[in-house]
Amino acid sequence: MRYRVLGKTGLKVSEIGLGAEWLERHNTEEVKAVIDCCEGHGINLLDCWMSEPGVRSDIGKALKGKREKWIIQGHFGSTWQGGQYVRTREMDKVTEAFEDLLIRLQTDYIDLGMIHFVDEEAEFHRVMTGEFFAYVKEQKDKGVIHHIGLSTHNPRVAKLAALSGKVEMILFSINPAFDLLPASEDINTYFAESYEESLQGIDPERAELYRICEQQNVGITVMKGYAGGRLFSPETSPFGVALTPVQCIHYALTRPGVASILTGCDTPDHVKAAVAYETASEEEKDYASILAKAPRHAYSGQCTYCGHCAPCPAQIDIAMVNKLYDLAVMQEEVPATVRAHYAGLSANAGDCISCGGCEERCPFDVPVVERMEKARDLFG
Repeated sequence: MRYRVLGKTGLKVSEIGLGAEWLERHNTEEVKAVIDCCEGHGINLLDCWMSEPGVRSDIGKALKGKREKWIIQGHFGSTWQGGQYVRTREMDKVTEAFEDLLIRLQTDYIDLGMIHFVDEEAEFHRVMTGEFFAYVKEQKDKGVIHHIGLSTHNPRVAKLAALSGKVEMILFSINPAFDLLPASEDINTYFAESYEESLQGIDPERAELYRICEQQNVGITVMKGYAGGRLFSPETSPFGVALTPVQCIHYALTRPGVASILTGCDTPDHVKAAVAYETASEEEKDYASILAKAPRHAYSGQCTYCGHCAPCPAQIDIAMVNKLYDLAVMQEEVPATVRAHYAGLSANAGDCISCGGCEERCPFDVPVVERMEKARDLFG
């Protein structure tokens, strides 16, 4: 298992994490089997947004005696009312549900205290300026949570969070299908049966969000990396072709700012299918060729940092140069940190010999040589 630093939190998280939602349909022994399997494969990040009491207790039992091995994302505002999940901002219910989470998980702290499910910009401002955030901040001051995060499906809300200075990391939905779509305050739009044929490549607001998170050192953990499983079948995929779990994981992990993808697992076999990514070949990880040849919604002309351009005879990490160039042009002046990272490369755009081999290998027809020239001119 490889590990990445989750932005400014400084936490080293496994690049494959456990999204525990599916554990709700399993008994105590089955929940323990999944969590033990995760631990055995080096997974150390777990998201528990679910409010159902039974699964919280089962997770707590499975973690007993090894709490310190796990980094937990626990949510503020996810409550259990009348036998069902309810997202709320009513503070008496928020506090009761969070205290219940601590008790059932048998812990006195949560590593990542998540402001739960904010998809509307107006609600983001209400939450961040009112008693809800004040309570979250109080829990951090007391050491009950160690870091403040926020979960959203809306790139505009995620951008507000990343630039707020109050949120240290974001739980965001990332997969090739969702990345096509413009921002929406209605999550159901992302699960539409079909997308407009005119959509091409990553939506600009989403691409900007990932660059902002990298720039601001706001780490991203990924939810809905499989788009609810719809990407596994050509009949349900908006591209008309199927992707594998390994390809979906690789797509998420190649986005700027991303530290970990939380995969939904309800059996040890699901865990093994996800961690197969750690030993997968480059061919098995290759989502780019699949998307480029898809009958619908190709990513033509847009660098996705997939790495197909390699190997470069001048030893340039072309995907990294492209990523740093995209970060740099966001500002009127190149940020010092980006310039330093570029200067630290063993080979850079100035070493490009314009052979064009990278362009022949690029599945999205990106004008790589032209971008190397632009990077050379920008960075010097």
